[in-house]
Amino acid sequence: MRCMLRFLALATSLAALLMAAVPVPAPAHAAPAEAAAWEIGPIVRGRSLSPGMPASARHEGGAAVFDIPSPSPREGHVHYVTRATGPLTGAERIVLRYRIDGEPGVRVLSQQDRRLAGELTLYFQRRGDDWSARGRYGTYRWYAPAATMAPLTPGTHEVSVPLDAEWKSVHSATRTQAPEDFAASLANASRVGFVLGSRGGRGHGVFATAPARFTILDFRVE
Repeated sequence: MRCMLRFLALATSLAALLMAAVPVPAPAHAAPAEAAAWEIGPIVRGRSLSPGMPASARHEGGAAVFDIPSPSPREGHVHYVTRATGPLTGAERIVLRYRIDGEPGVRVLSQQDRRLAGELTLYFQRRGDDWSARGRYGTYRWYAPAATMAPLTPGTHEVSVPLDAEWKSVHSATRTQAPEDFAASLANASRVGFVLGSRGGRGHGVFATAPARFTILDFRVE
């Protein structure tokens, strides 16, 4: 009996050691869920204003990615890429690192004016926006300064914009012109991310002249 008990104890210890040696895999849904958090839109009254695009980014190669519609605006265009956020009060900056891959010679252009190169602008939005841009809603959406607009060209890029820079509202008021509205938008922020458009219309959408892919390598609010 005593030998049997020693055998069982030894077997139990061995099993415990074997289990400890086998790494526990991370949940398979973790990365895809992170990618799906990036909403492609904007979604206004239940309708996406990015025609031809999926509702969200997808997980691929450990990152969130989406394809830019090509080869013309008829196939679609992408405007806003955002994710849910809480208050941004006290944050210092928003940072995005991204990569664009495409066929040789591919260009990303404004769908509003094909003569203009596509560019990216960091962005955040206050909770409760009705998208009218009228009255108090004229300061619910905020876009990073024009000088910080980033290129939509093949390669890896990074844009970092301090939150004390001259952000501009959808109604054209700047942070210093509407400091109380800006502070209220930070305190009640609901979406953060970036918009795609051009100098002629930030967030007005872009398309690619040939297949092109956008990869979000890193995004953070510091």
